Amino acid sequence: MAAHLRISEAARYLGVSDDTVRRWVDAGTLSATTDAAGRKVVDGYDVAMAARRAASAPDATTGMASSARNRFTGLVTDVKADGVMAQVELQCGPFRVVSLMSAEAVHELGLEPGQVAVAVVKSTTVVVETPTGHA
Repeated sequence: MAAHLRISEAARYLGVSDDTVRRWVDAGTLSATTDAAGRKVVDGYDVAMAARRAASAPDATTGMASSARNRFTGLVTDVKADGVMAQVELQCGPFRVVSLMSAEAVHELGLEPGQVAVAVVKSTTVVVETPTGHA
């Protein structure tokens, strides 16, 4: 059985405002019930499906197909480059993404703080954790 999430939690996971989640509930896009404390909650499965629909929307920015499924658009917040290598930090919503790349790539891409960039992640190892007490 999927968890029930408070409106603010659902909004945080979906990357939208609380008001947007409330509008989606009013429109029937997300179903809501009331928890034991009398607060409005949405079904975790419905939130997961809404997130999946948003994530599967075509990416019009590249015009190319890709096997990578993890794309994080954000702002470059820091670039540290020495002779050969560089470290680039992006703030993608609430997530900090750090990439190590060649200094040549940083120069070719013109990466500098304040620039919009997309971190594309393809990984064979992804660790999934749950809150303590949940199996």
